[in-house]
Amino acid sequence: MTDQSGNTAERFTVRPTSDSHFGWIRTRLSVERTLMAWLRTAAALIGFGFTIVQFFERFQSMPGTAPPVLPDAPRYLGLALIFSGVVALGVSTLQYRSMIRYLWSENFVVLAGAGREPYKSASFAMAILLLFIGIFTFFAVLLRLA
Repeated sequence: MTDQSGNTAERFTVRPTSDSHFGWIRTRLSVERTLMAWLRTAAALIGFGFTIVQFFERFQSMPGTAPPVLPDAPRYLGLALIFSGVVALGVSTLQYRSMIRYLWSENFVVLAGAGREPYKSASFAMAILLLFIGIFTFFAVLLRLA
């Protein structure tokens, strides 16, 4: 991009001041909070989906209950909730990684402070773990292993 005088202009100039450093930290922490919110949402969706499947399977086998009109409906609802949780967590994890890469890009490395290595996040590790648990749960319910 060029300015009016024909010089190449940057999109913005990063100044290494204390207020811009703390602004970078606030942004970094807000990205972390957003991932944690998605973690809670995905865990709830996966947990509710699994619970619905288990509850209605046990409920149908109880003596004295009427046979259900749609016996597979709770299973499909549970699978949909589990799948929604896994997809939401996958998308939010990808967005988190792209935002972290952007915050650690060459433009902002002067604001990041010590070291050029991005901070290893515990919430990112938990997101990956929950992603695997959700995928396992989805296939366990789909193949009727649980």
